[in-house]
Amino acid sequence: MTDLAKKRIVLGVSGGIAAYKAAELARLMMKRGIEVQVVMTESATRFVSPLTFQALTGRPVFSDLWDNRLDNGMAHIDFTRDASAVVVAPASADFLAKLAHGNADDLLSTLCLARACPLMVAPAMNRQMWEHPATRRNVSQLKRDGVGIFGPGSGEQACGEEGMGRMLEPEELLFDIEGFFQPKRLSGRKVLVTAGPTFEVIDAVRGITNLSSGKMGYAVARAALEAGAEVTLISGPSCLKPPASAKLIKVTSAQEMLGAVQEAVSEMDIFIGVAAVADYYVLNPSEHKIKKDAHILTLELAPNPDILANVVNLPKPPFCVGFAAESESLFEFAEMKRHRKNLPLLAGNLVQDAINNDISELTLFDDEGAHPLPRGPKIQLARQLIAHMAKLYDLSTNPKNP
Repeated sequence: MTDLAKKRIVLGVSGGIAAYKAAELARLMMKRGIEVQVVMTESATRFVSPLTFQALTGRPVFSDLWDNRLDNGMAHIDFTRDASAVVVAPASADFLAKLAHGNADDLLSTLCLARACPLMVAPAMNRQMWEHPATRRNVSQLKRDGVGIFGPGSGEQACGEEGMGRMLEPEELLFDIEGFFQPKRLSGRKVLVTAGPTFEVIDAVRGITNLSSGKMGYAVARAALEAGAEVTLISGPSCLKPPASAKLIKVTSAQEMLGAVQEAVSEMDIFIGVAAVADYYVLNPSEHKIKKDAHILTLELAPNPDILANVVNLPKPPFCVGFAAESESLFEFAEMKRHRKNLPLLAGNLVQDAINNDISELTLFDDEGAHPLPRGPKIQLARQLIAHMAKLYDLSTNPKNP
């Protein structure tokens, strides 16, 4: 996990009802040991008092470009010179427009223009403002300028309408900020991830599936995005919210997942098969609901295709990473699977320790042996997996480099 305790962040607050969320974000940052300097626009002070942020951060709040509390009168320069990042949350439609066009008519917009550190923004506005072509152009320009865009989310808004435009919740924002600081080990690479269970139909209402939640696969997709990759996520049935920047392809059965993988894999540099694919499908599914009676129901099952093996055996396969979920003898069975499928890297865990849990353990198996990772949140494990994989991938593409 990135040590945010070593970071100093300028938290910019622009005008909007979502400014109240910035207070909670400041509190969470302080809890993580981040040094927070709050800078507000004048309109932001109409929604939340500067005193609130001063109490939360223990530091004076600035909003006036002509504030005389700094001897040199250069707050717009001084605040960012030793900062790790500037985070503007909320970022109103007006403030996004200022950033996109380089306008600087107050302290916050001026320090964003004069900054010597990364800039991240969390848009917050009415859905129609978010969908307006001018806002879309401004956001596109900011992305091209290298600004990190976090959100917005969708849901009920202060105006009573529903749709895109809500500022992300403070916990989500802190998570995204942490991800922003991850090393970009996969910059420019394309990564394909499978996640979640598959569902094999028995009849109109029943099917064969497993207990996989998709949490590990979604975490791996997010970690790959954080590492700078372009990510395609092929997911079986799951209630999880996918990473916003990933291309999501939803499937149900193993056959559908195989088809989606085959269609996408030719463009990929790396394939990570995390999905818990059902080993069998029903040969004789019923179009209608099977009625219950006193007789024994017999189902004919046939083996599903091995998606990972299909990818590994391509004429020009991507770098492949497999997953093994075992209920016993993890080291023995995982290493056997890695050799059988000729994988450079396989991640293994015990199902009783992993299924539906947010905290888990993971062991990485490669040609050098087994590498147990410390027990922790799945996103933390996923980031360590991506870091380890990136090293092996670099060696496979540049074998002469140590």
